[in-house]
Amino acid sequence: MDGAAPVLVIACGALAREIVALTRLNRWSALDVQCLPPELHNRPEKIPAAVKAAIGAGRATHDHIFVAYADCGTGGLLDVVLREEHVERLPGAHCYEFFATAAEFEKLSNHEPGTFYLTDFLVRHFDRLVIAGLGLDRHPELASEYFRNYRKLTYLVQKPDASLAAAAREAAARLGLEYDELQTGYGDLATSLAAVARRHEHTVTLEKKAWPR
Repeated sequence: MDGAAPVLVIACGALAREIVALTRLNRWSALDVQCLPPELHNRPEKIPAAVKAAIGAGRATHDHIFVAYADCGTGGLLDVVLREEHVERLPGAHCYEFFATAAEFEKLSNHEPGTFYLTDFLVRHFDRLVIAGLGLDRHPELASEYFRNYRKLTYLVQKPDASLAAAAREAAARLGLEYDELQTGYGDLATSLAAVARRHEHTVTLEKKAWPR
């Protein structure tokens, strides 16, 4: 539609930094990005309705929409919405899977099922989303109950940062878990968005050629 990039990407707010970095690095002019509140990461039951509303609003400005969420704990309900709306999403069950890629995440899960995962975003917001989100700031004694079936914390690293790695190690110590980290980069987030951008980049090129000189 006039004045807009051909594709609206409706994204989880927890992916905002990574999507902006990828868009700038690759100069994806075909994508407009709208991020929903990252707090939905802890309230997956609210994701389908929030995404459906954003799709409805986005139809007024964009011909194509892509959803940068995995299932994210919705139990398939997000996919019900997306089938009704004829909209695609990121692959996988959650951000840990698409950052690590499905094959690598399956190996991690099989090797140690009792693993608690963090991403760059979750390390940055560990106190707010994990400690306060689980009420451990008020009731720290609940940590042993919440994490009794976990043995390891694995930090999936999107962009190496010594301060984030130190914070992730501290998070593991606070939860009483063994620490590990894996450099994933942007994984299937990058490849999926690249495919969407390539699919529609020609539209931007044609529109530019049609602009009045």
